[in-house]
Amino acid sequence: MDLQTLEARHWMGKWRRWRPSTDPTAMSEIKLIVGLGNPGREYERTRHNVGFMLLDLLTQRHGTHFEHFAKWEAHIAKWPNSSILLAKPQTFMNLSGRSIGKILRYFKWEPQHCLVVYDDVSLPLGRLRLREKGGAGGHNGIKSLIEHFSTDAFPRLKIGIGQAEANSMTGHVLGKFSESEQESLQNMLATAANAVQDCLSRGLSDAANIYNTASPSTPS
Repeated sequence: MDLQTLEARHWMGKWRRWRPSTDPTAMSEIKLIVGLGNPGREYERTRHNVGFMLLDLLTQRHGTHFEHFAKWEAHIAKWPNSSILLAKPQTFMNLSGRSIGKILRYFKWEPQHCLVVYDDVSLPLGRLRLREKGGAGGHNGIKSLIEHFSTDAFPRLKIGIGQAEANSMTGHVLGKFSESEQESLQNMLATAANAVQDCLSRGLSDAANIYNTASPSTPS
């Protein structure tokens, strides 16, 4: 058996384990949860990677794990007992749309089926904001998604990381949270994980009514 055949069999076996079900009774219109961030150890636990951090927490809560799919340039996990996938693009932030666009085209999903989780410098640390649509707001990952989706009409969960000082935006978003911020960070991620779960079970509008007005850094 040649190498090409072996690789093809490996791919098909791997995909059968991860292929989502097509059960029409799935609990939500959301079919894909995307966490934005940059790959590589140097970017781990940075402010710009809170989207990755949240998806890691969700997989820990639900006892699932990520596997790399080179075809989509992403790490993929499956939400237990559902048709929902979680994705962490491995293209670097400003090319996130290339990865997620491939996934949507493969499954013939629409942008509104995709919940995107990412950092927002306009929100204080600990504050969350759910939105059904909106512009990029200077975020390169969202800008890339809008370009590849050809629309800004997709739901998103913004996670506050605090404002940068003047002329220090890059250092701020690529910097790590300070020791004094760790408790607020962990509380915020726990609350954000609850928000995602409520989006799936209650719908985005109801979840927004809860989490858009919640006090910062207080898990619900």
